[in-house]
Amino acid sequence: MAAQHDHDEHPEHSHLSDTDLRVRALESLLTDKGLVDTKALTAIVDTYENKVGPRNGARVVARAWVDPVYKEWLLRDGTAAIDSLGYASTQGADMVVLENTDLVHNMTVCTLCSCYPWPVLGLPPAWYKSFPYRSRAVKDPRGVLKEFGQDIPEDVEVRVWDSTSEVRYLVLPERPVGSDGMDEEALADLVTRNSMIGTDRLKGGRG
Repeated sequence: MAAQHDHDEHPEHSHLSDTDLRVRALESLLTDKGLVDTKALTAIVDTYENKVGPRNGARVVARAWVDPVYKEWLLRDGTAAIDSLGYASTQGADMVVLENTDLVHNMTVCTLCSCYPWPVLGLPPAWYKSFPYRSRAVKDPRGVLKEFGQDIPEDVEVRVWDSTSEVRYLVLPERPVGSDGMDEEALADLVTRNSMIGTDRLKGGRG
């Protein structure tokens, strides 16, 4: 486990930051006044959470799978390598890329709040910000992964990386078995948001 935070736990709304609480209050007010269409808002959130953002990260992963030189650069200096594809961070945080292998499986979390690499993954999913995930990911990572449908072999080391305001993490999943003949765009289609967080393994991989 790396870079674990020590922090106080507050039972009420402990999984929400001050910003989240303000946004929810504003959303509720605008909805009550009929100024916001909740269905349209949900569609927008879904786009950025599941399509636009994760697609950027998927392209980073696919490039690393097909270009060994880029992969070496990505693992050595994630910030610069990701910026070179046009996904520059405006959050002021360094990007560190973690490679999954046959022997190591990486998973990311932010135990303090919900630090997350927006430029490559879009909006964080609700479960990533929830108190149960933030607290259990560092205490029982294998149990959490099992709840995501991932039964990690005992001979594979599970490493949990705790994001901060200065450092954000991106998991580089193993390239799926049987994908050797696929081009970069097709490979990007195989990459899931959760595989870049570490709560999912791509079909055919062990780590």
